[in-house]
Amino acid sequence: MSRRLITSIEIDGAGGHPAAWRGAEVDPSAILTGELALRAVQRAEAAGIDFATFVDTLEAPADDASRVSARLDALGLAARIAPSTSRIGLIPTLTVTHTEPFHLQASVATLDFVSEGRAGWLAEVSSSAEAAAVIGRREPAEAAETWREARYVVDVSRQLWDSWEDDAIIRDASTGRFIDRERIHYVDYESPNFKVKGPSIVPRSPQGHPLTAVRFNTPEALQVAVEADLVLLPGVTEVEERLAVVRAASTTPKVLVSVSVLLDDEERAAGVGVDYVGGVDGLADLIGEWQAAGVDGVHLRPASLELDVPVIAERLVPLLRERELVGPVVERATSLRNRLGLKRPANRYAGSRG
Repeated sequence: MSRRLITSIEIDGAGGHPAAWRGAEVDPSAILTGELALRAVQRAEAAGIDFATFVDTLEAPADDASRVSARLDALGLAARIAPSTSRIGLIPTLTVTHTEPFHLQASVATLDFVSEGRAGWLAEVSSSAEAAAVIGRREPAEAAETWREARYVVDVSRQLWDSWEDDAIIRDASTGRFIDRERIHYVDYESPNFKVKGPSIVPRSPQGHPLTAVRFNTPEALQVAVEADLVLLPGVTEVEERLAVVRAASTTPKVLVSVSVLLDDEERAAGVGVDYVGGVDGLADLIGEWQAAGVDGVHLRPASLELDVPVIAERLVPLLRERELVGPVVERATSLRNRLGLKRPANRYAGSRG
């Protein structure tokens, strides 16, 4: 039997196509209530897709009458969807540039609790003047600097997630002891960009470390990608070459090809850059080629949530299962780490008392 591939989808408004929200099948108000995203994620979960990512940026969407000029916060949307799902992983995009690492890690850990161990984050950076103006703390920086900072953010986040040992919470009302202070550890972290002192304000989450994902779309991103649990390779060209670059630097991350897809309707693709336009058979063939090249999975970015996700869930994934490229539908709830075959990290501070 073939090695099982990881499958995932991207949630981006009504879809990656800029006119997706204008289709007769879409209720535009459902975009901003989260109902459209929830429906897509539930369809993906029912099909056995492993996780969903959620697009976000610090920059506001363009004020263009032909497009939706608002976007839901990715972390909030994932938290909204978590109680209405039970098996699929939830990975919001969080921009680590300009924002406070302490609060970022606490938010991701909280999502892990809300989802009962199905959370992660897609660490992103920003070099734009607009994003810098939104926060107002500092000037924009070059890509190399933002990714170097991102590596520190990932590092300190993992230290803070370890600052509470798994058994630090006692909850013994009879003795009045609720926390074992010896199992909470003080983090004293300093990077060129920030300082963090003290333990996290959130206890260690179900997965220990929620999953860290990185989109490897620039050479500078490699320094964080090698530290990640998941790496996304955007686009369908030079897959083997880019995979080799990641594997040469680290064999730890699971590597997925991230491909924008518009299925069974070439008319919608007019004038829009989409990686794959065509039928499910051709896409399944491509995915089979990537599997043979050594990738661990595929990250599908649908042009329309209402049109393409049903095709992915009802036709593509069953076809991949028929070809033994993906495993059976996971019927019971489990952590995202368990689902993807990743170990729960040991706590670096356990056993250091006394």
